[in-house]
Amino acid sequence: MKKHSPRSALRIVCAITLAIAPAPAIRATPAPDVRLYTLDCGTLEIGDMSMFSDTGEHSGEKGMLAVPCYLIRHGRDWLLWDTGLGDRLAALPNGETRLGGHWTVRRTLTSQLAALGLTPGDIRYVALSHMHADHSGNIGLFPRATWLISPIELAWARDAPAPLGVDPSLIARLAKARIEPVADDRDVFGDGSVRILRAPGHTPGHKILLVTLPRSGAVALSGDLFHSRDNYEKSLVPPVNVSRADTLASFARFTRLVRNTHARVVIQHAREDFAAMPAFPRYLD
Repeated sequence: MKKHSPRSALRIVCAITLAIAPAPAIRATPAPDVRLYTLDCGTLEIGDMSMFSDTGEHSGEKGMLAVPCYLIRHGRDWLLWDTGLGDRLAALPNGETRLGGHWTVRRTLTSQLAALGLTPGDIRYVALSHMHADHSGNIGLFPRATWLISPIELAWARDAPAPLGVDPSLIARLAKARIEPVADDRDVFGDGSVRILRAPGHTPGHKILLVTLPRSGAVALSGDLFHSRDNYEKSLVPPVNVSRADTLASFARFTRLVRNTHARVVIQHAREDFAAMPAFPRYLD
């Protein structure tokens, strides 16, 4: 048997010790500061709510819908979800009647950003649930942003003649925009905190947003998958939707997603859901 010198034996012992010793702990990167702000981006008065159900509910009823925008802070980055009716309407005290409703804006989106010390140029990402005019009214405010948009949705919105609910003059402003196509689901920041998810049916490329907050947990923003709490609870399908079958499939996905993530459901146009969110500039975190 070969004998080792004391110095050689010491080297062997050191090597074995290093091999079996636990690796030094790697310091975890702190989770980013994620906050969800609810902004008032207008109000819609509807003369006949039957447009939100193809099975006869609410025929002839009048209704009032909230039009929020949602601002997400992720560390030093900002994402805006939907852009509202448009700041230009704030200059019209009596609002404007268009597309089957009366549109009013009391407070501009730019003034709400300013209350947080932001300008439109500070917004890194803008994402739209879909291209209808009540969600895309402020497209022109964000020329420096990266737009996260479904290519199917964009192609549909650019069709001629324009689909019902789409304002071609708004869509034209995206011609020079920096667009990142989001064909399927997208984990925006790569950590699962802000996820854009497919939910077609209302429009071909319609999306919903799932935001997971450090303290409040998951929050599911509906886009126009549902327009009211009644739509959500009774699975009512608007007759204007591009696909009834896709809508019902998206209903099922949303329901299971909410159940599995224990998410707080926010029906974006529901006034009661808007009122239940922290009043700006307060936020969920």
